[in-house]
Amino acid sequence: MPMSDICFKVTSQFSGCRFDVCLSKLMGVSRASAISLIERNQAKILGRKSQKSSILQDGDTIVVDQKESAEQKEEQNNESSVCNIPIIYNDDDVVVIDKPVGVASHAAKGWSGPTVPECLEAVGIDIKTTLCDELRKGIVSRLDVGTSGLMLVCKTDFAYEVMKNQFAKHIVKKTYHALVQGDLAQDKATIDAPIGRAKVSDFRFTITSDGKPAVTHWDVLERFSQATLVSVNLETGRTHQIRVHFSSIGHPLVGDSMYGANPVLAQKLGLQRQWLHSMELTFTHPRTGKSVTVKSHYPLDLQHALEAMRALLK
Repeated sequence: MPMSDICFKVTSQFSGCRFDVCLSKLMGVSRASAISLIERNQAKILGRKSQKSSILQDGDTIVVDQKESAEQKEEQNNESSVCNIPIIYNDDDVVVIDKPVGVASHAAKGWSGPTVPECLEAVGIDIKTTLCDELRKGIVSRLDVGTSGLMLVCKTDFAYEVMKNQFAKHIVKKTYHALVQGDLAQDKATIDAPIGRAKVSDFRFTITSDGKPAVTHWDVLERFSQATLVSVNLETGRTHQIRVHFSSIGHPLVGDSMYGANPVLAQKLGLQRQWLHSMELTFTHPRTGKSVTVKSHYPLDLQHALEAMRALLK
């Protein structure tokens, strides 16, 4: 298999899914772009005939030409300044998206790329909130540009007020998966350390006694020779919290050069950003009062990095 190929095993979460639909979600590209890759034989199911309507089976291996997929994304970005953003949950009050890497939660100084509000507007989702800044319409919780996964956006002022309060009181349960460097000594632990802005940079944050309280709980999911996959639950939602906390205990996120990650390991894994994904979100619906849980899956680049890490053990 060529070194430029990305491959991963299909698990039960994708079993029964159409090939083109799955490829679109994994790569963060439009359905049309995914179909184009399949028809050009640049994305295929190993060992059997691959068509856009092929139904994936548990244990299948999907192979994508890395160069071609990058070119496909670049073509799509050139065609439009907004992204094809997966909608996981949507009703009259809230929408939950699966944010791709490279999309900002909202507009900010120095950022010229796509934002979540732009992406939602592009697919016809109307955010009617008036209680927040126009550039941050409906945003009650954010993800870094380099972090992918689930993110909730409010569509009405009523929902905004209720959900803002839920996030402030830590009622919303957010679960992340992160790949951190090194072998964590414990199977589970809590990091309780205040976080504030670093004096050396406008963009970095650090552990500081005069910072805001920050609490991170983690459990080991899988161990490798050079890294550990963990599930992370946050009590607080400070900027860069997971990245800062794991860096502070000597285990920065793989690929996170801003907080001290080894660039050689990231290069071996073909990773161009921090390995961090928002996997699960549980909240109380602002109108019905019922508990809602939504789940995500690893995007293609993170899945590929995991497979590469497992290959290093063989």
